[in-house]
Amino acid sequence: MDINSDKYQILDKFNVSRETFYLLEHYKELVLEKNRKINLVSRKNNNNFFERHIVDCVQAIDFIDKNAKSCTDIGSGAGLPGLVLAIVLKGKNISVRMNLYEKSYHKSKFLEQIAKKLKLDVEVFKKDIFKEKNLNSGTIIARAFKPLPIILDLVEKKFQNYKNLVVFMGKNGKQLLEDSVKKWEFEYKEKRSLTSKDSFLINIKNIKKNGQN
Repeated sequence: MDINSDKYQILDKFNVSRETFYLLEHYKELVLEKNRKINLVSRKNNNNFFERHIVDCVQAIDFIDKNAKSCTDIGSGAGLPGLVLAIVLKGKNISVRMNLYEKSYHKSKFLEQIAKKLKLDVEVFKKDIFKEKNLNSGTIIARAFKPLPIILDLVEKKFQNYKNLVVFMGKNGKQLLEDSVKKWEFEYKEKRSLTSKDSFLINIKNIKKNGQN
């Protein structure tokens, strides 16, 4: 594995150590191996998996509340971004437990196995996040989950306390953001994606419906 590769150079801007880079590569191989048996990610992205998925997830690390006890990935799937961020947090010796919500039995079992194998501070919930209530978290994060208006409604209804919400936005993101500010009030900052010119991340705080006190 070439530590001088373009992949590592991209991650270097996030102060990712050599050991963390190797762990991310190991995670990638485990996902691709499991993906032959169950559908975790689209197989068409196998050749550029590291950039398309790993780097894409790592770029959210700056938005994670490092002083909170937990971070919650509300639809984890293959562990993107939850497991990736847990690996990076481990490498930085930051004690933030990653809560992963995944209602699929097979996917949640995979998440548990990887968390144990890589010795990550992770708790997996095999539950439908839409059926939960009175949840608490530091950062809430969502990637390839639901459209922004649905995520905002979910957070407002299901989370009792949280610090911020991070959402990965795709090519329709600008329109979804415009639609959301018509019904919701919130503070936000955007971050341009490193992996796609049509994508960006949004860091949201203080969510409330228009008309709420």
